[in-house]
Amino acid sequence: MEDLSLDIASLRQRYAAGHTPAATIDVVYDRIEALADPGIFLSLATREAARAAAVALGTYDPSRPLWGVPFAIKDNIDAAGFPTTAGCEAFAYTPAQNAFAVQCLIDAGAIPIGKTNLDQFATGLVGVRTPGTAPKNAFDPNIVPGGSSSGSAVAVAQDLVSFALGTDTAGSGRVPAALNNLVGLKPSVGAVSSRGVVPACKSIDCVSIFAGNVDDAWTIYRVMTKADAEDAFQRPIRFGALPQATPHWRCGVPRAADLEFFGDEKAAAAWQASCDMLKSMGASFVEIDMTPLLAAARLLYEGPWVAERHAAIRGFLATNRADVLPVTRGIIEGALKFSATDAFDAAYQMKDFEQYAHRVMGSIDALVVPSIPTPPTVADLERDPLTPNARLGRWTNFVNLLDMCAIAVPGPFRSDSFPAGVTLIAPRGQDAKIAALGDAFHRRAGVGSGKSKRALPPPAEAAKPKGLELVVVGAHLSGMALNHELQTLGAQFSRAVKTEPSYRFYALAGGPPKRPGLLRVANGAGVAIDTEVWTLTPQAFGTFVAGIPAPLGIGTILLADGTRAKGFLAEPEGLVGAREISEFGGWRRFMTEAST
Repeated sequence: MEDLSLDIASLRQRYAAGHTPAATIDVVYDRIEALADPGIFLSLATREAARAAAVALGTYDPSRPLWGVPFAIKDNIDAAGFPTTAGCEAFAYTPAQNAFAVQCLIDAGAIPIGKTNLDQFATGLVGVRTPGTAPKNAFDPNIVPGGSSSGSAVAVAQDLVSFALGTDTAGSGRVPAALNNLVGLKPSVGAVSSRGVVPACKSIDCVSIFAGNVDDAWTIYRVMTKADAEDAFQRPIRFGALPQATPHWRCGVPRAADLEFFGDEKAAAAWQASCDMLKSMGASFVEIDMTPLLAAARLLYEGPWVAERHAAIRGFLATNRADVLPVTRGIIEGALKFSATDAFDAAYQMKDFEQYAHRVMGSIDALVVPSIPTPPTVADLERDPLTPNARLGRWTNFVNLLDMCAIAVPGPFRSDSFPAGVTLIAPRGQDAKIAALGDAFHRRAGVGSGKSKRALPPPAEAAKPKGLELVVVGAHLSGMALNHELQTLGAQFSRAVKTEPSYRFYALAGGPPKRPGLLRVANGAGVAIDTEVWTLTPQAFGTFVAGIPAPLGIGTILLADGTRAKGFLAEPEGLVGAREISEFGGWRRFMTEAST
């Protein structure tokens, strides 16, 4: 069988050289037949139908970003001609048109292969709450595949398709990714239209993406973020190409008291390995009290939010109660014990949690958590169908409720050769930032993707932000105390670069906070100083500059890469009482060594 890599970059390269989508489809169906896992797909296009769709694409069209790319669709998302079952045959209907997101993908040249298995009505994180055969975890059939988007994750992990759509309300697009060595991108709520998706909790549902690498996930995400005038829940966000990650991350991590691996020492060790790797990449850590976020998470199933699940299928439950799995029925009918008063009480609590989250997230680049605390076995679920599922949602359930985006990425494996990884979380609209950080982390981990641990393709060219460039040399550097001021103004990191050797560097008198001063001197009398260049809109640039206190000002900085940009300079009179720190070569090193 041909060892064809199905990542988007590899396919595009081969198509440009004459390979055909029909040949790709043959590889896909050969692999599906060879794997013989009946739990992955609930319905599958015939080989002939998929080949016909491939042939209908015509000659290679590089302007269509997903031309000839095969994909799978979770079976609670409509695809014309395929039944939508949501994991319940009695619920099935065959839609006449595609879900909005699916149509966006097909318009971009993607080829739908089939509909994938799921926890019934997308209620679960384990992937085995299905009336039929459950998909097998790509690494260990004794471990659950993760849910609710189980079939989608396994299809990608087994190299059957290039990517797959899932949905994510409580973690269904992240947990299966973590259990199968994949990237799981959960967009900001409303960024992708959910029209044509069987709702779980309609106000916070997201269409999610499973892919082998962040570049692919980002390409797919961009294709789907079109405005849909018919979706009242959509809140469109416009994104460009994946930006470059900042070189120094300020990461929030759970404090030790909140870390819980339920006795799984291998999981704890994998988390520590991920933290060590982050530090080696330049990350600094801020311990976060997770108590309010974990309390918010409990409201999703233990509070009145479960009533949204009941609202989605109450008509079907009234006539077909026996067709719903007992465990699923029990969870959804738990809504009946709550009153409208309970719903308002919970909404007020959530506002407090939102305020706390806003305050915490404003001081960091990303919240980094273990994607899952411990992988449960199928036998665990047979003994207890509820507790292992609840544990899987520890780090996922609060994210949509608090209007955050997230991306699960593979990291250092456990000592038993089972995958592990982290999830990066940020406020709504910061999808690009955490995707860039996630890409850097995944590449450094060197664990590839899926069961085969296939090597990642070279990174796509980073987008160059448009706007006015600002050179920073002190506390506004990434990961440092005032960087959040740039982030709040929407600044985008452009590059880390030294100045030309034309400057002397000082720690100014006064404070706190401590402030640096950069002074240009005659040629031959200066040194090169570390800087970062950030890009702001003209309006944001003006707002930022207006707040600069004397003796600092804005001037033109000469950079070693040959470019020139505006940045901080000190007035000579401001150096009275200052300490020269030119020998440190930059503010970050000075602050590190001065504190030791």
